[in-house]
Amino acid sequence: MNTALPFVDWFRHSSPYINAHRGRTFVILIEGEGMVCDHGEQLVQDLALLHTLGVRLVVVFGIRPQVQTALSEAGIEPQRHEGRWIADASIMAHVERVAAEQRLWLEARLSLGLPNTPLHGIELTAVSGNLVMAKPLGVRGGIDFDHSGEVRRVRSVAIEGLLDQGAMPVLPPLGYSSTGEVFDLEAAEVAQQVAVALKADKLILLGDAEGLHDDQGRLLRQMSPAEAEPQRRQADVDSEISRHLSAACAAARHGVARTHLVSWRDRDALLGELFTRDGVGTMITQHRYEQLRPAELGDVAGLLELLEPLEARGMLVARSRERLEHEIDDYLVIERDGMIIGCAALHTYPDEAMGELACVAVHDDYRGGKRGEMLLTEVERRARRQGMTRLFALTTHTSHWFFEHGFQLADLADLPTLKRDTYNQARRSKILLKSLG
Repeated sequence: MNTALPFVDWFRHSSPYINAHRGRTFVILIEGEGMVCDHGEQLVQDLALLHTLGVRLVVVFGIRPQVQTALSEAGIEPQRHEGRWIADASIMAHVERVAAEQRLWLEARLSLGLPNTPLHGIELTAVSGNLVMAKPLGVRGGIDFDHSGEVRRVRSVAIEGLLDQGAMPVLPPLGYSSTGEVFDLEAAEVAQQVAVALKADKLILLGDAEGLHDDQGRLLRQMSPAEAEPQRRQADVDSEISRHLSAACAAARHGVARTHLVSWRDRDALLGELFTRDGVGTMITQHRYEQLRPAELGDVAGLLELLEPLEARGMLVARSRERLEHEIDDYLVIERDGMIIGCAALHTYPDEAMGELACVAVHDDYRGGKRGEMLLTEVERRARRQGMTRLFALTTHTSHWFFEHGFQLADLADLPTLKRDTYNQARRSKILLKSLG
């Protein structure tokens, strides 16, 4: 039984996401490398699972490595310019053949319903077709790109109709023109344009890299398009990360709520990104999913859950629901994807122009990210706006943190009269004071 407990715990914590994702539209790009060997089989099974959970899926697949292999075997070396190969007739013959083979492979796997497989009993209708219209890149820098093209229009009404019928549109990196021509497209651009046209809730880009990293090699969990742009500009124009960042930033700027960069190399990446609070890759979004804001009455339950372990350890004075509701306007919270992970309060004593920094708390899982400093900075800003000239705090466990942020030891006589009269002698809290001048 014990071996099942971690799974049960994960399942309980994933339930809010299962509910939140039901009925949502996700556009998922699987790059060509992710379609081979066991990686592709696992991804197909995860797509089927998402489908059974009520997610409306559009799948875009890449074929770059497969086409490159086919060209090498045929002794064809494509001419490249600005990160794209020039798709002449000989290259297009291979592009079209490989795209058809990959689409058939994917549709066959999505139809697999054998006993003892994760897809047993699941019926998926995968549909492809002329759902993306294209136009030629034309002549650029004196180079005629021939049948290399770009997306002109996405037939969003047709795709929405398929989704409404419970089907899963499967789109190759090909586009069609009104004159009956076929064009080679970038898979990442197709995914981005489809996500924007459908006003998708998520665009998920499964590539080689797990996401973006900072200068110390640490994974960046969340970035805005503006924050991601420098990395895009530094990347090689022909690199996968350049294509993915271009798609992610453009999608975010055009209304796609969240774009996720995750790796097909991690067999758990897709589900881990969607059903855990922190995910496993990098999310590009215009809207912060972790924000510092004033507390609201609806946050009281989250505050109680955050504070209870600290109160049990004697680090904080116990606060009742009624007290939190009464003082809610004094509180700031850090909310992360619907969960309260940090808080602080400012209680003011206007007659003495003093404020109390109280109830500073950060969830154990989210310490070390300077969230305490963020709360302190905002409390100080709020105190100054209200005319406070000094800030005090009472603590039994964390005096060194306050010392590091400019507080000094003080005496009982330094407290406002009302606070001095209610000081709990049994707790013997250290009194710390900081000037806001």
